[in-house]
Amino acid sequence: MAAPRRDTRGIVDAGELFARVRFRRREPAPALRPYLEHYWLIDWDLPEPYASHVVPHPSVNVVFQRHGDGRPPFGEVAGIGLGLFTQKLEGRGRVCGVQFRPGGFRPFAPGRPVADWTGRRLTLEEVFGPPADRTGADTDAGAGTGAGVGTGTGARAGDAVAAVLGPEDEDDEDARVAALDAYLLALGPRPDPQADLAMALVDRIRTDRAIRRVGDFARAEGLSVRVLQRLFAAYVGVGPKWIILRYRIHEALEHAETSRTVDWAALAADLGYADQAHLVRDFTATVGVPPTAYAQARSRRGNRPDRADRPGPADPPDRPLRDRARRAGTGPTPPAPDGPR
Repeated sequence: MAAPRRDTRGIVDAGELFARVRFRRREPAPALRPYLEHYWLIDWDLPEPYASHVVPHPSVNVVFQRHGDGRPPFGEVAGIGLGLFTQKLEGRGRVCGVQFRPGGFRPFAPGRPVADWTGRRLTLEEVFGPPADRTGADTDAGAGTGAGVGTGTGARAGDAVAAVLGPEDEDDEDARVAALDAYLLALGPRPDPQADLAMALVDRIRTDRAIRRVGDFARAEGLSVRVLQRLFAAYVGVGPKWIILRYRIHEALEHAETSRTVDWAALAADLGYADQAHLVRDFTATVGVPPTAYAQARSRRGNRPDRADRPGPADPPDRPLRDRARRAGTGPTPPAPDGPR
């Protein structure tokens, strides 16, 4: 598996985020790399609140969080987000996340289809269940009575939260990575050829611009559309059409973030849209502002997506994104209906 990617795809106003937080990606243990994209680590110490915005990847994340708003540290499973995700950061805090490869989460929680977690944020216990579910042994508390369901995993999850978020040395990120490795390896990912197939198919969609229609893609892979859709529901969490559209929006967002000038009509055609208006509509519905307005705002303030490890002062985020976050909160919004098919 390649080293963690260095692009900013999916991060809205990446330069402004990196100016306020310290953001890193790290590799997991070798045994976990077939299933994971990377770990992502964020630390911040802010004089005033800041709202970050992300257009989620078609990936499940396990996230350990310590915020400066008085909440106790916690861990959760974040299913694929269907719309713009907004997170308010304030005070001093830390997040250590696990981004699974699309299709790579099911081996860690094989009991239910990944679509069951889409658009939801759940506790570690709700998703992974008690140790007895994975080992066949009863937990000490309530064994055989039903009273202790989740008790063992609750203790394990609590230990994991403390281990992942606990190192007081801000530079000791190796300890955090080791704690993430230990937690995931203890879950025992189960080899699954269907998961391997799902991951390979999503990789093809991500890397091959020629894939624009689900029917054509299914035929090229020797599958029926229905079989492909069922595989994606069970192992990825969203349908192939949604993924085609999401990766195109990611690419358009990166162009707006990093390019001084963009030929939007040519980019729309290159990404498989019927015309520029379709791209503009999907971009606006997902990000909250039209692509030209987004690109102009970035150009006025300067493109700074390379500042992940150099926190410093920066201007406030654009008002349209702040206003959209206030209207929408942190919940998912439905994807636009039009786009590549």
